[in-house]
Amino acid sequence: MIVLLIMAFIGIVLFEAPGLIKKKMWRELAAFSLYLSIGMALSIPQVLGITLPNPTKAIEALVKPISELLK
Repeated sequence: MIVLLIMAFIGIVLFEAPGLIKKKMWRELAAFSLYLSIGMALSIPQVLGITLPNPTKAIEALVKPISELLK
């Protein structure tokens, strides 16, 4: 299953990246690479059956002190 996932990501790169490079869209290529890397980093553990922590708690920990300051 993980091989299919990696092949899918490689397919996405082969489909999207050449056009961005050809048009010299370097910032878009950087953003594309960043989001693709994040997506791959989140999907591989999921395929392997590893449970990932809920990001809501981290967001809440960041926002709560800010909201307290604004009161």
